[in-house]
Amino acid sequence: MIQVDHLTRTYGPHTAVDDVSFVIKAGEIVGLLGHNGAGKTTIMKMLTGFLEPTGGTIQINGLDMAGNRRAIQSLIGYLPENCPLYPEMTVAGFLEYQAILHGVGANHLGPLLRETLERTALTDKAGQQIATLSRGYRQRVGVAQAILHRPKILILDEPSNGLDPTQIQHMRSLIRELARESTLLISTHILQEVQAVCDRVIIVQRGRKVVDARLAELAIGQRLVVTTGAGADVLLAGVEGVDAVEVLSAENGRCSYALSTAMAAQDLASAVAAAVVGQGRPLYGLAPESRNLEKIFSEINTTGGREQ
Repeated sequence: MIQVDHLTRTYGPHTAVDDVSFVIKAGEIVGLLGHNGAGKTTIMKMLTGFLEPTGGTIQINGLDMAGNRRAIQSLIGYLPENCPLYPEMTVAGFLEYQAILHGVGANHLGPLLRETLERTALTDKAGQQIATLSRGYRQRVGVAQAILHRPKILILDEPSNGLDPTQIQHMRSLIRELARESTLLISTHILQEVQAVCDRVIIVQRGRKVVDARLAELAIGQRLVVTTGAGADVLLAGVEGVDAVEVLSAENGRCSYALSTAMAAQDLASAVAAAVVGQGRPLYGLAPESRNLEKIFSEINTTGGREQ
């Protein structure tokens, strides 16, 4: 659905996006992550045709961006950062205007408008001026204009920006619902958002892609965590395949150790279990180390952002 090859964008001597490539398949929900200034918004602007790449190619739904910009834009729903709205217009009036710009026919306009207002919980605000809305409701209007024409691809830059906890839960449900009919690329700095709704994550740092993996794969670390009695570090260090042993915690005679290994953590498990039990020691726990996105971000900063 989306294919990006060696995408680059420079501003004079500054490189905002540096040789980024990835493929997003139909129906995926992909999170685009990175610190402020990492290049996320620049990538999204190029994918939507609002910014010309300095180098590289973009293909969407089999069409090349360089020669089919308008056709590609008709397939996309886009929520830009700080979505521009017309404050003097009503919510319904603004959405109707956006629908006309997208070429929605008069016979489809009414049903689509009603459905979109319901999906974004804006029905009660339909006749209200945008200028009078709270920040959270204005953000919902931005999402509504992006999904109104039922696009095949949704590119959402910080969709939960300004929403309260209840509104965030509603947005998560809406994103999952939209994924049944659209491919989604979501940029956010809220790691919990990605873990809650995304299948896969792409992380950029200083303009370069450093991670592109499914969340389930990232959650499994390369270390094996074993919980047994205290004083087992020498025993564990002697197991073939163990490169290093780190004590994670020690309490009430139980101790958890993280075993570093060049092999897959689960492949080391049987040898570790045999060594512990063979010495007559209790085995309280044995599992690959789990990682969340916060830990992955920390690892990226520690390693200097080498691509994974």
